[in-house]
Amino acid sequence: MGFSSQSSCLAISGGVGGAKLALGLAHILEPGTLTIAGNTGDDFVHLGFFISPDLDTVMYTLADLNNKELGWGQAGESWNFLDAVTRLGGDSWFRLGDRDIGTHVIRTQMLVAGKSLSEVTSHLCRQVGIKHRLVPMTDDPVATIVHTRTGEKLAFQHYFVRDECRPEVTGFAFSGIDAAKPAPGFSEALADTSLAAVVVCPSNPFVSVDPVFRLPGVMDAVASSKAAVIAVSPIVGGQALKGPAAKMMAELGMPQTALAVAEHYARQYSGQVHGFVLDEQDRRFRDEVELLGLSTIVTNTVMVTLQDRINLAEAVLDFSSEITP
Repeated sequence: MGFSSQSSCLAISGGVGGAKLALGLAHILEPGTLTIAGNTGDDFVHLGFFISPDLDTVMYTLADLNNKELGWGQAGESWNFLDAVTRLGGDSWFRLGDRDIGTHVIRTQMLVAGKSLSEVTSHLCRQVGIKHRLVPMTDDPVATIVHTRTGEKLAFQHYFVRDECRPEVTGFAFSGIDAAKPAPGFSEALADTSLAAVVVCPSNPFVSVDPVFRLPGVMDAVASSKAAVIAVSPIVGGQALKGPAAKMMAELGMPQTALAVAEHYARQYSGQVHGFVLDEQDRRFRDEVELLGLSTIVTNTVMVTLQDRINLAEAVLDFSSEITP
């Protein structure tokens, strides 16, 4: 059974790992049938620029502008701006390349002029030729705060980039989330009667996926839809392929396994995540994941090549078509 051409798909994405699967989905789904909702809890203002790291990573990936070696930023970067800022004694811990700054300048100008983040994101995507719909999770300010063992509470980019994930984490909070609303494009995708699959990309469950799902109204909308909700594990063989998810799990007292990710989703979103995708390396967890009430498939989830991304996207969509929420 395959994914119907009359159906639509909503992907929930953080940064690098999520962008890889989003690209695979974009290669097999027609424009108008795929919406990608990007996490904005990582957004912040730096050197006067409004920066949306996860949205930009997905946008650059879809437009084939991304730096494939680093996994973030644009290909062919130069660093003259940052070098000048450093020379003048400014903050240089967040790596802003010259090409990347063009994005932040336009975003900042448009936001200051009164445009919403949704309008800005749509404009930027059109300018770089993206045909699929990329939307922020919300147009309202939401900030991921990392709680640490020392009692210090860090803005996410301070934890992730400035402090290089060194502080030991004890939990997370999402400042502003109670007053935030899903962005219009996100709400429209959730309410689409043709929505058949919500794909939770292999992004960090705590700081990339949880803020999206914890927006007021999102899980109610998911429950009201007929879509199968499929999560792809970001942990493979006990390791996070990108980012600090495994380190966070250890510090939170969780096993560093794909099973623990499945348990997190089953516990946090009881009955509203229907399927879970394990990598071949984690096949031994299949029965235990299914005991959580999650349908499960095992496939290759390590996306090295474009074909890997496409193959995983096809497997996830085929899987979604076999599940009745």
